[in-house]
Amino acid sequence: MNNTIPHFPPGKAALFNGQGRPFEHISRSLPMLRAGEILVKTRYTTICGSDIHTYNGRRLEPPQVVLGHEIVGDILWIDQAHRKRDLRGNPLECGDRITWSIFAVPQGVTAPREDMPQKSERLFKYGHHLAEGDDVFNGGFAEYCILRANTAIIKIPSSIPAKVAATINCAHATVAGALRVAGNIANLNVLVFGAGLLGLSCVAMCREAKASTIGLIDVDHHRLQWGEQFGADSTYEFPSESTETDPMPWPDADIVFDMTGNPKAMKAGIESLALGGCAVWIGAVFPSEGVPVDAQRMVRKILTIRGLHNYNYEDFLEATLFIEDHYQKYPFEKLVEKEFVMEDIDNAFAYASKERPVRVGIRFDGE
Repeated sequence: MNNTIPHFPPGKAALFNGQGRPFEHISRSLPMLRAGEILVKTRYTTICGSDIHTYNGRRLEPPQVVLGHEIVGDILWIDQAHRKRDLRGNPLECGDRITWSIFAVPQGVTAPREDMPQKSERLFKYGHHLAEGDDVFNGGFAEYCILRANTAIIKIPSSIPAKVAATINCAHATVAGALRVAGNIANLNVLVFGAGLLGLSCVAMCREAKASTIGLIDVDHHRLQWGEQFGADSTYEFPSESTETDPMPWPDADIVFDMTGNPKAMKAGIESLALGGCAVWIGAVFPSEGVPVDAQRMVRKILTIRGLHNYNYEDFLEATLFIEDHYQKYPFEKLVEKEFVMEDIDNAFAYASKERPVRVGIRFDGE
C-alpha cells in the first residue's frame, strides 16, 4: 500500500522543553502516512488550562512534546485505508474543516468499559506525546497534525469561528460529559465552581438543559463578569477567608460542578449540596492536597460524588452539536481574549500564565 502524500512544504512546530523554558522552534518534513491516517493543516489552537499547568510545572510532561490539544484544522490528505466517514457518518474529503477527539484508541485494544474509551490501554493523546523521529506532528502547536487511525473525527461548518471550534474537543466535550454524569438536571438548582471556559460552558449547557437556577462561583471578579452572558442567574466571589462555622454566601444546590480542582472549592461544593445532591468533579487533573470529606454529612444527606476525566464519543458529539446550535447565542468567541502567532508562543504562554484570561489563541495561516 502506497501511503505517499502529495508534496507539501515542511512544517514548523514548537517543542515544550521543560518548566518555564523557552519553546524550541523546529521545521520537519512530513512523513508518509500510516494506514488509516489523515493529514490536517492546523488552523487554530487554544492554550488549555492543562497546557498552562504543564508549562508552569504543576502538571508533569516530559520535554520534547508538542503541546496543544484544543485544535481545529482542514483535511489535506486522507490515507486510502481510512473509511472516509466521520463520527456522524458524513463523508470526509480534502478541504473539510474538522475537529477530532483528544485521544485515539490503538487498533486491537478494547476499552475497559464501552462508555470509557478514554481509559483504554496504550491510549494515544494529542498534545501529550513525545516528538520523536518523524513523529512530530501530533499536537496543536504545529502547522500540521497527523491523525492516528481510530481517532473520532467530526466535520464541522467553516462558519463556526476557528477560535470557538478549537475548543470543542476538550473544554466543551468534557463539560458535555459532566452533564451526562450528573443526569437529568431539568428544574434542579445548580452551582458551578470555576468561571473559566469549562465553567462558562457548563453554565450555558445547564441553561439549555433547563436547570431551574444556576450560580457561578470564582475568586476572579473579571471571569465572573462573563456569567450573566452565559446564562448564570447569580455570581459569587469565593470567600478568601472563612471559618468552619461561616455560612456559604450562596444557596444549597442539587448539583454542584467543580471545574477548579481546588480542594477548598471541592470541599465547599460538597457542603453546598442539598438533600440527595450530587457533586461532579472534573477539574482535579493535577496533584494537590486531599479533600476532607465529612462522612456523616455524606451519609445523612444521601450525597453522591462523581468524577470524570476527559470524555467519550457521545460527549464529543453532544459538544459539537451544542456549539453548532449555540455558538451565536453565547459569546464563546470573545472568551479568546488575546491572540498570538506560533512564532510568538513564549509570549503567549507568559501572557496566559500572568494575566489568566479565559483563553489565549494561537493563530495559523488563513485565520
